[in-house]
Amino acid sequence: MLTRIFPFLGWFKKYSNAAFRADIISGLTVALVLIPQSMAYAQLAGMPAYYGLYASLLPPMVAALFGSSRQLATGPVAVVSLMTAASLEPLATAGSPGFIAYALLLALLVGAFQFLLGVLRLGLVVNFLSHPVVNGFTNAAAIIIASSQLSKMFGVYVDKAELHFETIMRVFSSALHYTHLPTLGMGVLAFAIMVGLKKVNPKIPNVLCAVVITTVISWATGFNHDAMVDVTTIQDKQAQTLIADFNESVAGIDALATKRASISAIEDSAKASKDVIGYYDAEHDLSVVNYETKLLKHKSHVYRETLRSLLFSGVEQADGTIQFFLKDAVPGGMTADGRTWRLKVGNKALNTTSLKMIGGGAVVGTVPSGFPEVAIPNFDIKIILKLLPFAIIISLLGFMEAISIAKAMAAKTGQRLDPNQELIGQGLANMLGACTSSYPSSGSFSRSAVNLQSGAVTGLSSVFTTVVVAITLLFFTPLLYNLPQAVLAAVIMMAVIGLINASGFMHAWKAQKYDGAISIISFIATLAFAPHLDKGIIIGVALSLAVFLYKSMRPRVVALSKSDDDVLCDAKVHELKECDHIAVVRFEGPLFFANASFLEDQITDRMMEMSKLKHIILVCNGINDIDASGEEALSLIVENVRSAGLDISLSGVNEAVMVVLERTHLLEKIGKDHIYSDADSALCRVHEQSHRGGAEENCPLTTYCRINSNS
Repeated sequence: MLTRIFPFLGWFKKYSNAAFRADIISGLTVALVLIPQSMAYAQLAGMPAYYGLYASLLPPMVAALFGSSRQLATGPVAVVSLMTAASLEPLATAGSPGFIAYALLLALLVGAFQFLLGVLRLGLVVNFLSHPVVNGFTNAAAIIIASSQLSKMFGVYVDKAELHFETIMRVFSSALHYTHLPTLGMGVLAFAIMVGLKKVNPKIPNVLCAVVITTVISWATGFNHDAMVDVTTIQDKQAQTLIADFNESVAGIDALATKRASISAIEDSAKASKDVIGYYDAEHDLSVVNYETKLLKHKSHVYRETLRSLLFSGVEQADGTIQFFLKDAVPGGMTADGRTWRLKVGNKALNTTSLKMIGGGAVVGTVPSGFPEVAIPNFDIKIILKLLPFAIIISLLGFMEAISIAKAMAAKTGQRLDPNQELIGQGLANMLGACTSSYPSSGSFSRSAVNLQSGAVTGLSSVFTTVVVAITLLFFTPLLYNLPQAVLAAVIMMAVIGLINASGFMHAWKAQKYDGAISIISFIATLAFAPHLDKGIIIGVALSLAVFLYKSMRPRVVALSKSDDDVLCDAKVHELKECDHIAVVRFEGPLFFANASFLEDQITDRMMEMSKLKHIILVCNGINDIDASGEEALSLIVENVRSAGLDISLSGVNEAVMVVLERTHLLEKIGKDHIYSDADSALCRVHEQSHRGGAEENCPLTTYCRINSNS
């Protein structure tokens, strides 16, 4: 009982010093990969980089302690990070305090849903995400993730558009206008180091090496070069006017947001008091405010893009301050510092006494030392209801990724997995992680592979990983200041290359064409609707369910006849001649309300098409279940067949179906003498009687019945 509640107690049976050493080495190795990866994935999720470290603190340890896999490495992963960003974008600005608060609440919801599924033993619900859907979504997500990092690689800043491909077009447009070459160089160097080391020796932590080398270069060369200046240092009236106009538009948006909140309160009050006129007045005022907000947002976007496109040259003054002139507009007699300066513009109003001018590349910056605050995320019912659909999708996707990895490793180690226990482990990891500033996490394929390859024996390796992350948070965060953002982008792009699996489309198509089509449609829909990734998954799941329902409503109904090998086969597939007097029909699937009428139609068609028909044998081996509608349909078939002067028999009826026939007295209606154990017995018994008085040359079943009678 204790082992069921605390699975980690089973680790210590026959645990040895050698296993302990292997777990320590594995935990350290995974941590060296996890620390830079987690910071990259946090930014992919729209969070400050150091929140990746928070998501790497408790979740790996808790998931290992309460899960069933001993090698699964839990923490931030690419797809879940992308889904987190996509879920929260409509609610708050990425990186803002509100966005972070919603991310922690999302992690709590994801964990609660996973934990609930595990406790209720409902791990099979993940089967609603079929492999073709997941393959299509994962391939599209890999492309979206990789392309979302291009702005950091080029060192440009753009507003996100409504659709992802529009955002990428903006990135390329900005990159053509100006690319910060040192930033691009850092990203390319990181790629070269990771690819090179992977080829030389896969055991070398290539991600860590790339991060260390580029961070040292960034520190030594002064890669990051920002300056906080007054607006008066910008020697261009047009730029100063644009800054003023931008600030005015942002202030207008904030004022309208306050006005909208007050009108919404009036609307709610009018609705509660059933004041119809007041309600419609408030609704009208809201539509006006929304229109004005949309107009101001468009204006602020235009101002922001224009300000970002301005390139300045800096001229150092005698007092050490810098004055900024538009590129190629430096007055004669002045010498520029050789840098290209740009104005950092976000969504908030610019502080005219402290403008941020960017003269170098972007780095991670200050990472707070110490552990995150322990607190339960704030509950807001309205926000919870908005996040719940995304939480369910992330829960299922994250768990599917985790259990797939765990199964692959269990096949190598011979370990027994419990999917429901894994759900409990992942759920607790996300819930407790949310209380320590973690956004949603899951099992990582790459880090789990590292864990397995480095010899991890038990989940203690993940405990040691948590210890290393904790030490990093306490003592080594200042070393991360100069880590270039372009390197984190390269780490993400390198990681998601492994998610691309084009052969999965061909494999699905070869298995079943409709599976291939579902996979391709899921892929296209996910790309087309990005960043609204939930739509791609919903379309894929809906198509899978539609195909399942269609197949259930129209199962295979096969006409059987004798083959050259003297066995009963599908007459249509093998192009076999059928008997004129006996129809041997096999129904493949449960007989229930959705397909009962389909069987009736099939039997009726055979009665109309076969003029010499005398007997129908319904082969029931494929009918594993029957409901009230199916029983009613079968009763009607028996009645119709016999009222037409024909006879009908059943063969291969299984026990579950037989119980239903007995309870409803349909067995008496059919007649026990018309129920046979198999099709051979049925054919041999009815063949002679059905051919009596009827001429049929070369009946294909004559030889078959003779052979089976003799045997």
